Amino acid sequence: MTADPGRLARIHGESFTVPRPWTAVEIAGLLATPGAFLIEAPDGFLIGRALAGEAELLTLAVAPSARRRGTGAALVAGFLDRAATAGAGRAFLEVSADNAAARALYAQAGFAEAGRRPGYYRRPDGGATDALLLARALGPAPLAEPRQTA
Repeated sequence: MTADPGRLARIHGESFTVPRPWTAVEIAGLLATPGAFLIEAPDGFLIGRALAGEAELLTLAVAPSARRRGTGAALVAGFLDRAATAGAGRAFLEVSADNAAARALYAQAGFAEAGRRPGYYRRPDGGATDALLLARALGPAPLAEPRQTA
């Protein structure tokens, strides 16, 4: 697939109210920045960035009609592979504390809470919700401890 910022913005708009959806211009600008990369699926996409030994998952959007079919998990797996290939030793992301589905997806991929930004996101009703900072190590799995024999 060739990056179509308009298509990506439509999917993002269907997927988010908090944080607010990104525009085609914002998406195109982000994709033009150093280290940025796009992973696409027919009904979703992920934008990441890998620089200076770290990788950031900037956004993940799956059209509501295509959810719960493994697209998000496949995009996250692609991100982790791409980040490791780019030499990143650590990956991180930010997610709304009240986005239970995304938090479950990221936990399944090995991300754990590393910080919190209280009241970071504004809801359409004027309220606020926290941003959770999630992180995980990249690279080969650690070696298992040798088993003791009696």
